[in-house]
Amino acid sequence: MQSLNIAIVGSRGIPNFYGGFEQMAQYLAVGLLNKGHQVTVYNSHNHPYQHDVWNGVRIIHCFDAESMIGTAGQFVYDLNCIRNARKQHFDVILFLGYTSSSVWGKLFPKNAVIISNMDGMEWKRDKYSKPVQQFLKYAEKLAIKYSHFFIADSTVIQTYVEEKYYIKSRYIPYGAEIFEDKNEAVLTKYGVSKSNYHMLMARMEPENNIDMILNGFHSSNSEKKFIVIGNYNNSYGKLMYQKYHGDKRIQFLGGIFDADITNTLRAFCKLYFHGHSVGGTNPSLLEAMANGSIIVAHDNPFNRAVLNGDAYYFKTPEDVTKLVLQSNGHKESALMVKNNFVKIDKEYNWPNIVNLYEDFIMECYNRSKK
Repeated sequence: MQSLNIAIVGSRGIPNFYGGFEQMAQYLAVGLLNKGHQVTVYNSHNHPYQHDVWNGVRIIHCFDAESMIGTAGQFVYDLNCIRNARKQHFDVILFLGYTSSSVWGKLFPKNAVIISNMDGMEWKRDKYSKPVQQFLKYAEKLAIKYSHFFIADSTVIQTYVEEKYYIKSRYIPYGAEIFEDKNEAVLTKYGVSKSNYHMLMARMEPENNIDMILNGFHSSNSEKKFIVIGNYNNSYGKLMYQKYHGDKRIQFLGGIFDADITNTLRAFCKLYFHGHSVGGTNPSLLEAMANGSIIVAHDNPFNRAVLNGDAYYFKTPEDVTKLVLQSNGHKESALMVKNNFVKIDKEYNWPNIVNLYEDFIMECYNRSKK
């Protein structure tokens, strides 16, 4: 198969110290490299990893102003990545998301095939004001205008872009790995024991329904603990901490980026709460499935598209309270866990995801040359 020079733009960089796009960039870059392609990933200049090569993947560091001027700095970072990409000779550029890159669409390298992962419907996120939501709808339109091909990480997103813009996209979800190296001793550090705690792991943002989940648990008389993993230094995170840290059962652990620790905590918890309500196939949901968690998910099309009937669902704090207090049927829960393992093994595994990306990238490149 032909070897291509591929760039991945739109993440904060690899190795992953942040979130879903970074996790995907990490697996995808190495996977494509191992298939014989040249792969470059753009990293923020202040990324913890400061070398120019990681596991054979070329790293280009570009100035990122986010730490100085906030969200607007993401636009500066993406502009700097795009300006650098114009000096390279990439065959294909894969953009992970469009929020702060599509406004620079006129500057996209002309000789490269541009593929955009359309991410979730960013304009639906509650954390954004009405003017920002309007801008994000505009940015979405620009991504459609300046990209040649499109990837949707959820069938819901795929249907949306087809009905909204009359364009075809390729459905390719995220991936996960079955976690087998469970070490129960890890729990001691966090003051919990097997099946005697519930948990959630998410960015501290309103659309992840953290308030609804913690409100429901707080209203219960459960004797179990509830651990919250996620950096709570932003305004919403601080609000959640102030509101619930007085409940001694609820423990805010902050951000934890050691995958062995987070996987272990998910594997041994009683219930894993997934409150995400906006976006595509969420990486943390797939990881919970791969960890064998009994999942309680916010009831929305994105989560149901992945979980189907293999989870408990909630829409209100009262639903959460009931689920926390009820004695979940062992056979029912065990079947859910088993079915979710099968989904990871058959569909949402990284080797399969890398194959799907490579196939689509090659298809797009060859179509562009006709």
